[in-house]
Amino acid sequence: MKKVLIVIDMQKDFIDGSLGTKEAEEIVDCVLNKISQYPKENIIATRDTHEENYLETQEGEKLPVVHCVRGTEGWQLDKRIAQALEVVPVIDKPTFGSVELVELLYNEWVKEELEVELVGLCTDICVVSNAILLKARMPEMKISVDSACCAGVTPETHKAALTTLAMCHVTVK
Repeated sequence: MKKVLIVIDMQKDFIDGSLGTKEAEEIVDCVLNKISQYPKENIIATRDTHEENYLETQEGEKLPVVHCVRGTEGWQLDKRIAQALEVVPVIDKPTFGSVELVELLYNEWVKEELEVELVGLCTDICVVSNAILLKARMPEMKISVDSACCAGVTPETHKAALTTLAMCHVTVK
Protein backbone atom coordinates (compact mmCIF):
# COMPACT_ATOMS: atom_id res chain seq x y z
CA MET A 1 0.00 0.00 0.00
CA LYS A 2 1.32 3.43 -0.96
CA LYS A 3 1.31 6.02 1.83
CA VAL A 4 0.82 9.63 0.74
CA LEU A 5 1.36 12.77 2.80
CA ILE A 6 -0.72 15.87 2.04
CA VAL A 7 0.77 19.09 3.41
CA ILE A 8 -2.04 21.64 3.59
CA ASP A 9 -1.40 25.39 3.27
CA MET A 10 1.83 25.76 5.26
CA GLN A 11 2.07 29.35 4.04
CA LYS A 12 3.58 32.43 5.58
CA ASP A 13 0.23 34.21 6.00
CA PHE A 14 -1.10 31.32 8.08
CA ILE A 15 2.06 30.86 10.15
CA ASP A 16 3.38 34.33 10.97
CA GLY A 17 1.60 36.60 8.52
CA SER A 18 -1.81 38.24 8.39
CA LEU A 19 -3.63 35.19 9.85
CA GLY A 20 -0.71 33.67 11.74
CA THR A 21 -0.98 32.22 15.25
CA LYS A 22 1.46 30.98 17.85
CA GLU A 23 -0.09 27.51 17.44
CA ALA A 24 0.69 27.57 13.71
CA GLU A 25 4.27 28.62 14.41
CA GLU A 26 4.59 25.79 16.93
CA ILE A 27 3.75 23.02 14.42
CA VAL A 28 6.37 23.91 11.79
CA ASP A 29 9.07 21.64 13.26
CA CYS A 30 6.58 18.78 13.61
CA VAL A 31 5.53 19.18 9.97
CA LEU A 32 9.18 19.27 8.87
CA ASN A 33 9.78 16.04 10.78
CA LYS A 34 6.71 14.45 9.17
CA ILE A 35 7.88 15.49 5.67
CA SER A 36 11.25 13.81 6.35
CA GLN A 37 9.45 10.50 6.97
CA TYR A 38 8.00 10.28 3.45
CA PRO A 39 9.67 9.85 0.07
CA LYS A 40 9.30 13.10 -1.91
CA GLU A 41 7.34 11.28 -4.64
CA ASN A 42 4.69 10.43 -2.02
CA ILE A 43 4.03 14.01 -0.93
CA ILE A 44 1.63 16.61 -2.32
CA ALA A 45 1.28 20.12 -0.97
CA THR A 46 -1.49 22.67 -1.32
CA ARG A 47 -1.41 26.42 -1.25
CA ASP A 48 -4.40 28.63 -0.44
CA THR A 49 -4.59 30.96 -3.43
CA HIS A 50 -6.58 34.15 -3.73
CA GLU A 51 -6.55 36.88 -6.34
CA GLU A 52 -6.40 40.65 -5.95
CA ASN A 53 -10.21 40.81 -5.73
CA TYR A 54 -10.27 38.64 -2.57
CA LEU A 55 -12.32 41.13 -0.53
CA GLU A 56 -15.03 41.03 -3.22
CA THR A 57 -15.50 37.25 -2.89
CA GLN A 58 -17.85 35.46 -0.49
CA GLU A 59 -14.88 34.35 1.58
CA GLY A 60 -13.51 37.89 1.61
CA GLU A 61 -16.84 39.23 2.81
CA LYS A 62 -16.98 36.71 5.66
CA LEU A 63 -13.26 36.89 6.48
CA PRO A 64 -12.17 40.40 5.50
CA VAL A 65 -8.45 39.82 6.11
CA VAL A 66 -6.43 39.84 2.91
CA HIS A 67 -4.24 36.72 2.83
CA CYS A 68 -2.54 34.31 0.45
CA VAL A 69 -2.89 36.57 -2.59
CA ARG A 70 -1.12 34.93 -5.53
CA GLY A 71 2.44 36.17 -5.93
CA THR A 72 2.73 37.85 -2.52
CA GLU A 73 5.18 36.88 0.20
CA GLY A 74 2.32 35.66 2.40
CA TRP A 75 1.14 33.30 -0.36
CA GLN A 76 4.49 31.51 -0.43
CA LEU A 77 5.08 28.37 1.56
CA ASP A 78 7.08 28.93 4.73
CA LYS A 79 10.75 28.94 3.64
CA ARG A 80 11.67 25.94 5.80
CA ILE A 81 8.69 23.97 4.50
CA ALA A 82 9.39 24.98 0.88
CA GLN A 83 12.99 23.84 1.24
CA ALA A 84 11.90 20.49 2.70
CA LEU A 85 9.36 20.00 -0.10
CA GLU A 86 11.69 21.08 -2.96
CA VAL A 87 10.40 19.00 -5.89
CA VAL A 88 6.99 18.17 -4.45
CA PRO A 89 3.97 19.21 -6.56
CA VAL A 90 2.00 22.12 -5.10
CA ILE A 91 -1.69 22.53 -5.93
CA ASP A 92 -2.97 26.09 -5.82
CA LYS A 93 -6.52 25.92 -4.53
CA PRO A 94 -8.95 28.84 -4.73
CA THR A 95 -11.07 27.63 -1.83
CA PHE A 96 -10.89 25.51 1.32
CA GLY A 97 -11.00 22.08 -0.29
CA SER A 98 -9.31 21.05 -3.53
CA VAL A 99 -11.27 19.06 -6.09
CA GLU A 100 -8.03 18.86 -8.10
CA LEU A 101 -6.28 17.16 -5.17
CA VAL A 102 -9.15 14.70 -4.73
CA GLU A 103 -9.19 13.76 -8.41
CA LEU A 104 -5.40 13.41 -8.52
CA LEU A 105 -5.51 10.99 -5.60
CA TYR A 106 -8.59 9.20 -6.95
CA ASN A 107 -6.77 8.52 -10.24
CA GLU A 108 -3.88 7.00 -8.27
CA TRP A 109 -6.21 5.10 -5.91
CA VAL A 110 -7.96 3.26 -8.76
CA LYS A 111 -4.53 1.93 -9.83
CA GLU A 112 -3.18 1.03 -6.39
CA GLU A 113 -4.30 1.10 -2.79
CA LEU A 114 -3.44 4.35 -1.03
CA GLU A 115 -3.35 5.50 2.57
CA VAL A 116 -3.38 9.27 3.03
CA GLU A 117 -2.19 11.38 5.96
CA LEU A 118 -2.94 15.10 6.18
CA VAL A 119 -1.03 17.76 8.11
CA GLY A 120 -1.07 21.55 8.02
CA LEU A 121 -3.27 24.59 8.39
CA CYS A 122 -5.89 25.28 9.39
CA THR A 123 -7.35 22.16 10.99
CA ASP A 124 -10.82 23.68 11.24
CA ILE A 125 -11.03 25.00 7.69
CA CYS A 126 -8.77 23.59 4.98
CA VAL A 127 -7.55 20.38 6.63
CA VAL A 128 -11.06 19.24 7.54
CA SER A 129 -12.42 20.30 4.13
CA ASN A 130 -9.86 18.28 2.20
CA ALA A 131 -10.17 15.24 4.46
CA ILE A 132 -13.96 15.20 4.06
CA LEU A 133 -13.73 15.65 0.28
CA LEU A 134 -11.29 12.72 0.12
CA LYS A 135 -13.53 10.56 2.32
CA ALA A 136 -16.59 11.44 0.21
CA ARG A 137 -14.84 10.45 -3.04
CA MET A 138 -13.05 7.39 -1.63
CA PRO A 139 -14.96 6.17 1.44
CA GLU A 140 -12.84 3.03 1.80
CA MET A 141 -9.48 4.79 1.63
CA LYS A 142 -7.64 5.01 4.95
CA ILE A 143 -7.31 8.69 5.81
CA SER A 144 -5.63 10.11 8.88
CA VAL A 145 -4.77 13.51 10.32
CA ASP A 146 -1.82 14.02 12.64
CA SER A 147 -3.23 16.42 15.23
CA ALA A 148 0.26 17.42 16.42
CA CYS A 149 1.07 18.60 12.89
CA CYS A 150 -2.05 20.76 12.57
CA ALA A 151 -3.28 23.97 14.11
CA GLY A 152 -6.67 25.61 13.96
CA VAL A 153 -7.77 29.20 13.99
CA THR A 154 -8.13 28.73 17.76
CA PRO A 155 -7.28 25.79 20.01
CA GLU A 156 -11.02 25.25 20.57
CA THR A 157 -11.88 25.08 16.86
CA HIS A 158 -8.85 22.81 16.28
CA LYS A 159 -10.32 20.36 18.82
CA ALA A 160 -13.80 20.68 17.31
CA ALA A 161 -12.43 19.88 13.84
CA LEU A 162 -10.63 16.81 15.17
CA THR A 163 -13.90 15.62 16.69
CA THR A 164 -15.67 16.17 13.36
CA LEU A 165 -12.94 14.28 11.51
CA ALA A 166 -13.18 11.32 13.88
CA MET A 167 -16.98 11.27 13.49
CA CYS A 168 -16.47 11.06 9.71
CA HIS A 169 -14.17 8.04 10.07
CA VAL A 170 -10.91 9.88 9.57
CA THR A 171 -8.30 8.55 11.97
CA VAL A 172 -7.01 11.27 14.28
CA LYS A 173 -3.50 10.62 15.55
